[in-house]
Amino acid sequence: MDLESALQTLEENIMQIDKQQILDLLRSRGDQQQADQAQSELPDQVDTDQHSDLLAKFGIDPQELLGGLGGIGGKLGL
Repeated sequence: MDLESALQTLEENIMQIDKQQILDLLRSRGDQQQADQAQSELPDQVDTDQHSDLLAKFGIDPQELLGGLGGIGGKLGL
């Protein structure tokens, strides 16, 4: 695998967030109702680009998921 392919694969993996982690984040904020709604509306693997509109609906910034110290990205070691 060349470097470009490896970087593309890494980027695709980073863009995928497990739905359970999003639900946990919502619940940690005290947003149980939004977590329940997200449970029924989000796919099991959430693509931060493809599903950015759904994430915004639940008040989640994809950059928060991937990058912030308090975001899921930090919990995943990203």
